[in-house]
Amino acid sequence: MAVAALLWSALLILYIGNCTDIDIMLADAAFDRLTHSFPMQHAWLAEQFNHVILKAILSALGAFSVVLALWDAVRPYRNWNDSRRIGMRVVAMSAVVVPSVISLLKRTSTSHCPWDLQRYGGTEPYVRLLELMPAGVSPGHCMPGGHASSALWLVAIAAFWWPHSKRRAIAVGAGMLLLGGAVGWLQQLRGAHFLTHTLWSAWIACTLVFAIYMLNTKGLAWLRAVGYNSVPRSAQRRSELSKALSAETTRG
Repeated sequence: MAVAALLWSALLILYIGNCTDIDIMLADAAFDRLTHSFPMQHAWLAEQFNHVILKAILSALGAFSVVLALWDAVRPYRNWNDSRRIGMRVVAMSAVVVPSVISLLKRTSTSHCPWDLQRYGGTEPYVRLLELMPAGVSPGHCMPGGHASSALWLVAIAAFWWPHSKRRAIAVGAGMLLLGGAVGWLQQLRGAHFLTHTLWSAWIACTLVFAIYMLNTKGLAWLRAVGYNSVPRSAQRRSELSKALSAETTRG
């Protein structure tokens, strides 16, 4: 079901970007024809808070999750069950992988940002994703939306509740998608991205989080089947000894 949802959503985003004018309509709405500028481009909320302050906070949160996951890998927390451990690993890996992959994809893309287009006072032509870039036009490196990825990795938090509490996991994942969408929307108001740039970032984030979750569940189960355990043997022995002592105390 997850694979089917990702496939259909990818086709929908392709349709929006290549068969509709939604991108242009939204960019037109954010652009002021009288001043020939995007009024929100240098607004404090969009430029300072969203692009600088919020990004720094989210980056620090991602770094903290990585430290927690690495510390648990070296000295496992005794009060963490498998669900919490898997959730933390998924979050930590997503905090690194999602922004990194989206950043790499941006470097290879030819799409331009709205504020670079002739329609909005720039110098470049508007070219859709599946159209060929005209000869002599340099690549724009603007898709997918990079800034939105600073929040979209938070979708991985849903892993803490999946699959034992699916409704809560879906609610949390949807909430984090909305947060990432809001971050991307402020960038769209600045003229930095089109709607589909943000949608592709959200799609890539969901795909990567899904893959990371499967790696830490199905993949880990396979590794254990062949004799591998991600928890150090010394920690396992301490845990077994602790359980044995607890059992003896209960009997006594």
